[in-house]
Amino acid sequence: MSNQTTDTHVYLFGTCLIDLLYPDAGMASIELLQNAGIQVIFPPAQSCCGQPAFNSGFRSEAREVARKQLDCFPKSYPVVVPSASCAGMMKHHWPELFEGNRDEERAYEIASRVYELTEYLVDRLDYQPVDKGESTTVAIHSSCSALREMGVADRIEKLVGGLQQVTCVEQAYKSECCGFGGTFAVKQPEISGAMVTEKAASIRDTGAERLISQDCGCLMSIGGAFEKQGEGPECQHIAEFLLERSNGS
Repeated sequence: MSNQTTDTHVYLFGTCLIDLLYPDAGMASIELLQNAGIQVIFPPAQSCCGQPAFNSGFRSEAREVARKQLDCFPKSYPVVVPSASCAGMMKHHWPELFEGNRDEERAYEIASRVYELTEYLVDRLDYQPVDKGESTTVAIHSSCSALREMGVADRIEKLVGGLQQVTCVEQAYKSECCGFGGTFAVKQPEISGAMVTEKAASIRDTGAERLISQDCGCLMSIGGAFEKQGEGPECQHIAEFLLERSNGS
């Protein structure tokens, strides 16, 4: 895809975790886009993409939740999502969810303009951050959805790699899941706990000052492990990190 865009407006789909637990990541996403000259529309009626019900096998319930979101994006603007997990649901599973349904066409049309945030910054805006911050060392954790479903895990790498004062260190077993997996962490807590314990240890061993990710679910899982274990780097969403660096913090 060309790194040129004529976009002037985008919709932002905020996600449940950002709304309830990580509002600063949502606000940073908006400010980053605004600083790039994009007018951001945040539809106030938005709620959940339907992924928890969908992943648990409750397709009818997921469809009803997702249907309410279809009305939030009436114009042909890109829909930017600061979460690869929710972006994956909207882009790949909404068409499946509404197949043969009266809203199938709308679901396909909206899915065609869904972008995960780092994907949008790199592919549509050719965003090249100017690093005004102090020297620091970070590790990156890309979610399973970014890596495998959306195929955009390299975008966060490119963004962080463009920050001149940031050294990125790589943890062992970097591509392995953190154990969150949405409802998986609730249904299989022992397995999830074992996975995040190993993930947290591998990140801590790098000596990184911060852990950066594009998914708040992963940040919640890994950050929770650090808190329980009593040590580990600060966890931060990529939008907050980029905004902080560009502001010289």
